[in-house]
Amino acid sequence: MSETKDDFEAGLSKASTQVADFTRHRSPLERLQHILHANPTLVPVMVLLFGIAVFGIIVGERFFNSFTLTLILQQVAIVGIVGVAQTLIVLTAGIDLSVGAIMVLSSVIMGQFAVTLGIPAPIALFCGLALGTICGIINGVLVAVVRLPPFIVTLGTWFVFEAANFIYTQNQTIRAQDVEAAAPLLQFLGNTFRIGGAVFTYAVVAMAGLVLLFYYILNHTAWGRHVYAIGDDLDAARLSGIRTTKTLISVYAVSGLICGFAGWALIGRLGSISPTSGYEANIQSITAVVIGGTSLFGGRGSVFGTLIGALIVGVFAMGLRIWGTDPQWTRLTVGALIILAVAADQWIRKASA
Repeated sequence: MSETKDDFEAGLSKASTQVADFTRHRSPLERLQHILHANPTLVPVMVLLFGIAVFGIIVGERFFNSFTLTLILQQVAIVGIVGVAQTLIVLTAGIDLSVGAIMVLSSVIMGQFAVTLGIPAPIALFCGLALGTICGIINGVLVAVVRLPPFIVTLGTWFVFEAANFIYTQNQTIRAQDVEAAAPLLQFLGNTFRIGGAVFTYAVVAMAGLVLLFYYILNHTAWGRHVYAIGDDLDAARLSGIRTTKTLISVYAVSGLICGFAGWALIGRLGSISPTSGYEANIQSITAVVIGGTSLFGGRGSVFGTLIGALIVGVFAMGLRIWGTDPQWTRLTVGALIILAVAADQWIRKASA
């Protein structure tokens, strides 16, 4: 009996003491996938820097100077502002095709009230912003309460708001001279100021301010966390106690308010008020959101990424224009970037699976 015990203890002393390791060792490609999943703006930042470097080399000083680079900022300001609104919707796994129509309708109301009806400019501005908010609430109620798909809802309201715009204005444009004489406040965001050789508009400052504001709201407030949670999993968010209906309506309302603000910036950009301007803003904002790394499936992305996406489009458009290429090459490049961005998003999302 003692010999058996001694043999058992001797065998036990020779046994391995290593603890079982169930950790899955990732390949370098999988580690890259997880890094990009944790930092969704990393890819668009690299694309932006690549574009600036390439056109800086090819075009030279004509591209790589303060005036040209700030001109790009001026040109993407409106898309950047509308892109913030679109980002909020896409983060909830929705999409808004009516943002451009809301923007133009808001600008028309501001102009008609201030110039044609003689209402004081601050009140007309407030009415335009209020109308944008109401349009957003209509979208939000149809999506969150009636439970219609966001794509169908906003496709329908796009046509409704567009038609309302043409019916109200009878397709008449208000001249820049008339706006300047009756309500110069409406053109304020188009005014410029210089810092060295760079020329900025107040719309650029407004865009940067909105991006910073909503970056803070989305990342440091309960409302922002609820927006991400709804986009990630609506049912799980509801079961966790989030008022999903109320939050969704508020998201669309805030988006409409931002579109109204973009209408103010549109007047500053054009000087005049035209019912036919700015209708590509819906496609342009979606482009900026997608290229900026925000997932169309919701729950992942940032307003900084959208700003970078807008800048990428601006850099490629400006660089190709200065290079003297056919304008269709810009559309081809942007289309390719959209496809690559969605493909990259699909691949990166597998990291969370």
